[in-house]
Amino acid sequence: MSALTRMWAIIIKEVRQLYRDRITFAMIVVIPLVQLTLFGYAINMDVRNIPAGLVDMSHTHTSRMLKSAVEASQVADFTHIYQTPKQAQYAIQSGEVRAALVIPKDVNQRMEQNRTLGQWMVDGSDSTISSAIMGLQNLPFTLFDETANQQVQNSAASTFKVALFYNPARSSAVNIVPGLLAVILSMTMVLFTSVAVVREREQGNLELLITTPVSSLELMIAKIIPYIFVGLIQVVIILTLGHFIFKVPINGEISQIMLGALLFISASLALGLLISTVAMTQLQAMQMTLFVLLPSILLSGFLTPYEAMPVAAQWVAEALPASHFMRLIRGIVLRSADLADLWKDSLWLGCFAILGVFVAAKRFKKSLD
Repeated sequence: MSALTRMWAIIIKEVRQLYRDRITFAMIVVIPLVQLTLFGYAINMDVRNIPAGLVDMSHTHTSRMLKSAVEASQVADFTHIYQTPKQAQYAIQSGEVRAALVIPKDVNQRMEQNRTLGQWMVDGSDSTISSAIMGLQNLPFTLFDETANQQVQNSAASTFKVALFYNPARSSAVNIVPGLLAVILSMTMVLFTSVAVVREREQGNLELLITTPVSSLELMIAKIIPYIFVGLIQVVIILTLGHFIFKVPINGEISQIMLGALLFISASLALGLLISTVAMTQLQAMQMTLFVLLPSILLSGFLTPYEAMPVAAQWVAEALPASHFMRLIRGIVLRSADLADLWKDSLWLGCFAILGVFVAAKRFKKSLD
């Protein structure tokens, strides 16, 4: 038998084995197809329709036209109306809006005197959002004066002033380091537990588990507890180094940061357990983990703003724990928000963790079948 014949036999064997491994075979086709389609539409640095608040203290024709001019630019979308600048500032802190426009009472006089017509308050922790709003500083504004029957154009040096909160220096590290925490925890926590059950089966330990009185739910909970402490250690390391090396401010309470991280770590570990109960081998588990991690990272808002994604991509992002934690950790660390302010994301992560563990326990059977 020649070397070529022997190699050909091995090639045929590998192809047949790959064909029989349906999960791996599906991943070969699904991963590039889904990822390319999803990310080709979702990754967009051109920010539009930023959720913004409006504080109209004038309630005049000029203020209404000014609002319309901003909306016509498609940069900001006034989704909330507030009575005072303080209310708007709290809304930015809690993540309800990303920016707020304050139109003063004397906007008509300002128009006549060619002065700035309003002020933007902006969540400066996201440099992409702040850059988009700052582009509105010199927004052209023309008003039709019915008395003089002519158009009046504001010729001030800038139409709006912009106040950047939480990151006035526009340092990219301030935005990246908390986001990097979400990325690193996603990669490590999901990967750790995605091979947990599969490893027991491949190493022959499943036979020992079958003979013990431990229930499936107890096994799932016991599997994730050690990794919870590993994740919390990673949180401390990343935030400590980010603070002392990159000068990232930690404005929120440490207890809120750790509780928020605990919710996300638990949700990520539960996601890994779900993968582990589906995969038959560690290779399959790692392939499925990769399939989940790429959307989790790229659609989380780490690289591109959530607002820049199409609606379909936002739906996918909302189903993934990383998107919720990205908003949560940036809100707590940079904007001094707490879990109560960000209750929607906190509740979602908690429910995902609990449901994920129960579903994984339901799927896991203490048998060799």
